[in-house]
Amino acid sequence: MATAAPPEVPPRTKRCLALDAYRGFIMLILASEGFGFSELQGDPKWGRIAHWFQHVPWEGGVFWDMIQPAFMFMVGVAMPFALARRRELGATERDNFRHVLVRSLHLVILSQIIIWVGAGRIQPQLINVLSQIAFTYLLSYLIMQWRWRYQVVAMVALLAGWTALLFVFPGPDGPFSKQNHIGLVIDRAIFHYDYDPAYSTLNFIASTVWTLSGVWVGRLLMTSKAQRSILQKLAGGMILSFAIAFALHPWIPFIKQLCTASFILYSLGWVLFMLIGFYLVIELMGYRKWASPLVVVGMNSIFIYFVSEVLFRWLDRAVGVFTFHYNFIGKLAPVAQATTVLAVMWYMCYWLYKRAIYFKL
Repeated sequence: MATAAPPEVPPRTKRCLALDAYRGFIMLILASEGFGFSELQGDPKWGRIAHWFQHVPWEGGVFWDMIQPAFMFMVGVAMPFALARRRELGATERDNFRHVLVRSLHLVILSQIIIWVGAGRIQPQLINVLSQIAFTYLLSYLIMQWRWRYQVVAMVALLAGWTALLFVFPGPDGPFSKQNHIGLVIDRAIFHYDYDPAYSTLNFIASTVWTLSGVWVGRLLMTSKAQRSILQKLAGGMILSFAIAFALHPWIPFIKQLCTASFILYSLGWVLFMLIGFYLVIELMGYRKWASPLVVVGMNSIFIYFVSEVLFRWLDRAVGVFTFHYNFIGKLAPVAQATTVLAVMWYMCYWLYKRAIYFKL
């Protein structure tokens, strides 16, 4: 008796190991709370390294200032892979649009929970990185439906539009005001809350460029182009980002808190530089095994972000019961303690990874 053939299972969209490793690296750095170096800022020996793990007060940018851009960029890189997989499983464009809307809403809700728990009270605001991602994720999805040249126009319009707002509505000390720029004025009117540092909800206008650039890179990584060709295009994007950033710098300073156009492009250059490193070593040179600990975290980025934001202090106290906060080793005690807490969070991700449990929104 003939039997019906089993339904054909669509081929799974190929994952990019370099992408998972890069995401894991960024999430580990983000969850590390600066590896405890904040307590060594004034130390003559370790102070220079400690400086890399603290945001600059206003102008400029160090390694720690590149973590949020990389986080938001990685969201964009993952989008073409995730949406393609959903289409393989039968999702229509309408389904994908609904999925993006719901996920954006979930990101906003989760961001508020994290903020309220941290503040100990209900305090609505939309400057948290997850809230910002909710906006940039939705905008990038809408823009990525357009033809390439219109996407480029959209990127330019986002940067130019945000810059124009800063110049048209300057604070008392100019367009790049630390106390009364247009974003703060609007947030103060809506939420009756002063932000310090001076981030604002409207930062998503310019920071969408990080996520949208990630979408373009994700599409590039999904192509059948030779790996060397992909690497060359990534390098070209990095060089172009740096070149435009420094060309704008005399008139528009690098200010992360304002998401100035020059900082967006400057940080994008560094984000691409880091991705190039991972892609070169893992995909082109074929050194893959070393990345496994990073992939463990990259596969559960939402989980480790939530744990680090909500439970880091509790874990620090709990772990400290057994480590005595490493007070017996001297100056580097905060670094050893933060690294141990990070190792505990990594093991939590590993436990989930081994059981194929992944937290998604």
